[in-house]
Amino acid sequence: MEKVGKYMFFLGCTIPYRVSSYEISARKVLQRLSVDLVEMPEFNCCGLPLEPLSHELTLILSARNLAVAEREGLDILTLCPGCFGTLKKTNKSLKEDKSLKEEINGRLKEVGLEFKGSVNVKHISQFLIEDAGLDRIKKSVIKPLRGLKVAEHSGCHISRPRKYLEFEDPENPKALKTLIKATGAKYVEYMDETECCGATVAGIDDKISLSLVREKLSHIKNAGAEALITMCPSCHIMYDANQIRVERMFKEAYNIPVLHYTQLLGLAMGISPEELGFDELRVNSSKIVKYVMEIKPRL
Repeated sequence: MEKVGKYMFFLGCTIPYRVSSYEISARKVLQRLSVDLVEMPEFNCCGLPLEPLSHELTLILSARNLAVAEREGLDILTLCPGCFGTLKKTNKSLKEDKSLKEEINGRLKEVGLEFKGSVNVKHISQFLIEDAGLDRIKKSVIKPLRGLKVAEHSGCHISRPRKYLEFEDPENPKALKTLIKATGAKYVEYMDETECCGATVAGIDDKISLSLVREKLSHIKNAGAEALITMCPSCHIMYDANQIRVERMFKEAYNIPVLHYTQLLGLAMGISPEELGFDELRVNSSKIVKYVMEIKPRL
């Protein structure tokens, strides 16, 4: 298969330390799609967690990552919507504001870097649709997941604020649904699809965040979905790792496996669950695995 291109792979902080199954499955899928990934040397936090404390520091941290990618001459590919949003917003802001660019470059000069505005930043969902292309994805599928009904949760940071991200409609996101259809699976619509997972509230009021998780899982279960598909590490943690906590708190049972989209696509590509990091999922996904294992690969 012809190479798609070469990209600087930005993992951020959460994925390597808390959701490595997302990285594992993404690497397998991108390799199958003939994408060259270059590890970002000496990357730092995107800056998002510091935004409420210091906008300037957020810009400096984010701009440093962009400058490193520019030095290598490669566009950035991210898995985390939060990292994507922060890097994209900084990239656009510095390109459009000359005085701000000069100010931030004054700080970057201290570490031998300069922001020029010569690279782009894309989240993996945008990359799969715009760069890899749906035709390539569909051709890579050897086990169409027909008959599998799944719900999707796009998350907030992939589309907000729209004027900076320029991808997806916050009120009607379609990218993940489109990508799910490419695997052969059927996505199930449910009430309040675009509601937040509650991760941003967790540090302030755990009960509120878990109530939001409960509400979402209840709607997904009522819609008859057999799994929930995410493309954000924080959203994944809320629905997968916290699902058992919510069940205990409210004395309810959901039993909804939560998969990264890259795991869903990987299964459709014929990659084994072990290679896709399924052993790290907290909610039992054996029914999904059994269903996929019984599908005969097409030649």
